[in-house]
Amino acid sequence: MATRHSLLDNKVQLYMRPNSPHWQCSCSIAGKQRRTSTKEESLSRAKDVARDWYLGLMGKYRAGELKEGVTFRTAAEHFVKEFEVITEGERNKEYIKSLSISLNVHLLPFMGDRVVTDITPGLVQEYRVHRMTSRIDKKTGLPKRPSRSTMHHEVIALRHVLKTANRHGWLPYLPDISAPYKMSGKIAHRAWFSPDEYKAFYKATGERAKNPKKERWRSACEDLHDYVLFMVNSGLRPDEAKRIEIRDIDIVADGPGNEEILHIAVRGKRGVGYCKTMPGAVIPFKRMKERHSMEPNQLLFPKIQRELFNTLLDELGMKHDREGNPRTSYSLRHTYICFRLMEGADIYQVAKNCRTSVEMIEKYYASHIKNMLDASAINVRRAR
Repeated sequence: MATRHSLLDNKVQLYMRPNSPHWQCSCSIAGKQRRTSTKEESLSRAKDVARDWYLGLMGKYRAGELKEGVTFRTAAEHFVKEFEVITEGERNKEYIKSLSISLNVHLLPFMGDRVVTDITPGLVQEYRVHRMTSRIDKKTGLPKRPSRSTMHHEVIALRHVLKTANRHGWLPYLPDISAPYKMSGKIAHRAWFSPDEYKAFYKATGERAKNPKKERWRSACEDLHDYVLFMVNSGLRPDEAKRIEIRDIDIVADGPGNEEILHIAVRGKRGVGYCKTMPGAVIPFKRMKERHSMEPNQLLFPKIQRELFNTLLDELGMKHDREGNPRTSYSLRHTYICFRLMEGADIYQVAKNCRTSVEMIEKYYASHIKNMLDASAINVRRAR
């Protein structure tokens, strides 16, 4: 018996796979090869199933339910391959992995089999509604809405795939996938330490460094104290501080009073930048270097004592700020920026020294620093 047969003027093929007793059928509709199992062992019955299957697909095709073109799944596969190769060494591997997770877990199940030309602003809005209502909290029985940042990340992944389809000519134009009905989001102030809170915190770290609860923890407590002082006097990001080696730092006389400060070659998410610290960063640096007898190619802060950091914050009741934002090691950078603005430093120079933009500082820091308001310019009275 032949293992392959043609039906309906060779539009449908019947064949058998090795080690399978059932007949399989295939056809090409809307530019895509489609296959299924007839689940029949008899050739005559398999032919009837194959004809009905093909005619059903043709009915869907004529009704516009099956369209020609590349699917979102195919475009997503192309994007993941291209993005990983082209951004090799330029983007964090975890970020690339997170985009793949967003696609596989959320986007592909919802729109993976749709042709990219069918992805309209309305469909994207349906996806947002689906994400906000599909998961139910077992305790409250109410929908568990994903966070704003999570939805933003998923929309970024969607936009990357659509741009890939556009570049390959599969999508004639990019649809508008911006969120409708969107109001101006509340500006969330970054968690920081006010002068009084910072004073209480560094006194607590200093006291713990002098009197650790266990002698074997003395070095870790001393390292945390120096880390806090160093970070608030330099404004580095935690990941930047973790990459700093001794050879990246020079002690120089600079600034208004020719005081000793540190010049740091910073290697972070923006490449190599430079930082000039406050004088208060010099002593912690010297102590760390002497305490551990560090060589030029050794890391200044190879390990951040996060557990001890959080323990001290909890003991002082300062783990969260007034708005409920948790304080982390990143809050030390935010404290540096706020202190510089409060002292009247030039906002452009602060932005350059922190390797960020004036816009970011004005948006997240300057808006809640009272020293940025000039009472003499505000409380003007016209002469009567």
